Amino acid sequence: MPNMLSVTFPPQGKAFFSYGFRPFFLGASLFAGFAVPVWILVFAGFVEMDFPYPSREWHVHEMVFGFLPCVITGFILTAIPNWTDRPPVSGWPLMLLFILWVAGRLSLACPWVPGVAAAIIDSSFFLAVAGVVWREIIAGQVWDRSPIGILISLYGIANILFHVLALGNQETNLATRMALGLLMVLLALIGGRITPGFTEDFLAEANIAKPPAAFSPFDGISILLIAAGAVAWIIQPQHVATGWIFIVAGLANIIRLSRWHGWVTWREPLVLILHVGYGWLALSLLILGGSILGFGLQPEDAVHALTTGAVGSMTLAVMTRATLGHTGRPKKANQVTIVMYLLVTLGTLLRVFGPLTEISTTLILSLAGIAWSGAYLLFATVYGPFLLQPSLDDE
Repeated sequence: MPNMLSVTFPPQGKAFFSYGFRPFFLGASLFAGFAVPVWILVFAGFVEMDFPYPSREWHVHEMVFGFLPCVITGFILTAIPNWTDRPPVSGWPLMLLFILWVAGRLSLACPWVPGVAAAIIDSSFFLAVAGVVWREIIAGQVWDRSPIGILISLYGIANILFHVLALGNQETNLATRMALGLLMVLLALIGGRITPGFTEDFLAEANIAKPPAAFSPFDGISILLIAAGAVAWIIQPQHVATGWIFIVAGLANIIRLSRWHGWVTWREPLVLILHVGYGWLALSLLILGGSILGFGLQPEDAVHALTTGAVGSMTLAVMTRATLGHTGRPKKANQVTIVMYLLVTLGTLLRVFGPLTEISTTLILSLAGIAWSGAYLLFATVYGPFLLQPSLDDE
């Protein structure tokens, strides 16, 4: 039986829907590049948007449950063949998944779509992704990847809870904390695997005899501390014990990061940015713990250290590296890629620490948003053609 993809798609369409990273990385970068400026205009009072939810709820939802899952889906769908030795999800199934994600973004931005309908459309994407992940885990018998399937499923439940609360005109903080807590654990699991792994590859190629420390019980404890802090934060966000768990988790993960010898990777920004991202994760834990205990920055600053810093840095790191590697290009960061990394870092620094200055909050947040979203627009501009075109290995 002929392959449907090869029969019905033109060459560019065949390439674009051949691997999960292609549509979802491009979609995420374009969405981040435009959704953040829209939010800035709404926040500053220059534009009025009639979203199904209040504008702040829309912004929180679309970054936590719109942008982030798009990147995560692209990464997981690309990694699954390596986990299972099965063909990648491609062709029409991949295209339908991507259309479902786009439909969720459009439905939540259009005032004429009823809130319940928008919630159903958006939630169905998570259900579809979770179904695909579990299907591949079961078919490939890779039960050691079950934690990823569990976390994705719980993420989908948190999204449904967000919609239920928002539609009932209730605070959505619980659902948001659930998602961010799951995100912390995901970053600790996935970031804790790829960061030392790619560092080891780089050091071997550079003939530097200083490999990262192998996974040990200390790494497991560092991850469990994050998980414990996340659960405590979801249940008792202002309890003193929650604050101290996060402080200990942050310190443990700083030590974990130091064992990977990231400072040696300064020659290759493609690897160094992963260490920067994991550093933001550890720092976000410390800021969150400190804010709960009553000293340091505010909880929202910790959230942005996690989202704009850890997520922003690590997603760009994964997106650039995977795009280069899977399209047959050298895995080296060029000058434009370095600018992307600098912009996302600048945006995070301004967003997290800018409010401490005497500069106008609106100006600080605007500059932070422009820098951060600019990094993703650059990715879409420079790496977009790579994602649309066939791999150089196929030419």
